[in-house]
Amino acid sequence: MDSMIFGLPVVFFAAAVAVALFAGVVKGAVGFAMPMIMISCYSIFLPAPTALAGLIMATVLTNMAQAFRHGWRAALGSLRKYWRLIGMVVLFIGLSAPLVRVLPPNVLYLLLGVPIFAFSLSQLLGRQLIVNAVHRNRAELLMGAVGGFFGGISGVWGPPVIAYLLSFNTEKTEMVRVQGVVFLIGAIVLLASHLTTGVLNAQTLPLSAVMVIPALGGMWIGFRVQDRLDPARFRKATLFILAIAALNLIRKGLMG
Repeated sequence: MDSMIFGLPVVFFAAAVAVALFAGVVKGAVGFAMPMIMISCYSIFLPAPTALAGLIMATVLTNMAQAFRHGWRAALGSLRKYWRLIGMVVLFIGLSAPLVRVLPPNVLYLLLGVPIFAFSLSQLLGRQLIVNAVHRNRAELLMGAVGGFFGGISGVWGPPVIAYLLSFNTEKTEMVRVQGVVFLIGAIVLLASHLTTGVLNAQTLPLSAVMVIPALGGMWIGFRVQDRLDPARFRKATLFILAIAALNLIRKGLMG
């Protein structure tokens, strides 16, 4: 019988660690995409509940590190500045969650993925969209509502938030911090939910906890990359990862 580590064959455990490390590097560099990378790769060799459990603790802790990287005052400042965006995300997650039994998930993935991919591609091709600051409050409310609506139904609320921040040419450090604050709130809700659903249990919780180590290690490397990226390259890197995330949503929609 093959040796087992945290309930996984050694080869699968090593693969899980490598995925967490890589996902941490990407998240540290651009501020997002960790759950997308981890769930996409883990689902190849792990059962769906184990794949989901494997990313939860790493998602919570890396978002905490991201949100508070420059101290609690900076995180609180971002929370105050973007309270409309964050508040609408949380509100609409709660309002739309009951619709999960009504609306087909594949349709929702397509409705979110197609416009986000079109936005990312147009930006990468040089058609830069920077929204006038006069419209900031309305745009913040709208994109927060859109992100929360899709988040409550599909568990995906990041792309609209990132698109909003890019549209206002948000400064690199602040953009990553705001993402951390928004995603941390969602990750805590995810953690609490799956402690009750049984996805996180006596067997999967230790695996989820140990994945925090490579994820944080990768994130430390990613932070070094982020600090070296000039604003233009950071924007391009963010748009590239956002386009990949959108394509992943489209894939899920077409396969649903």
